[in-house]
Amino acid sequence: MLNIKVVGSGCPNCQKLEQLCHEVISAKNLEAEIEKITDFNKFADFGVMITPGLIINNRLVSSGKIPAKWTLERWITEAYEHV
Repeated sequence: MLNIKVVGSGCPNCQKLEQLCHEVISAKNLEAEIEKITDFNKFADFGVMITPGLIINNRLVSSGKIPAKWTLERWITEAYEHV
């Protein structure tokens, strides 16, 4: 099972990134846990200096932007293959 963390304050960009993750997981019919990290004190622990941040299986893959949906699909699919 994939572990996906969306790191951010809950702003519209963070919400959009979380929604995109749900869409990809659903479309690909994958098992994944999507967790929201909203505690500012923990952002740096995850290596996120600019939000939104995206962590897949404990690996920071994006920070400070919303990736294109096809890029997100690739990251999630590749991570799922290595679970």
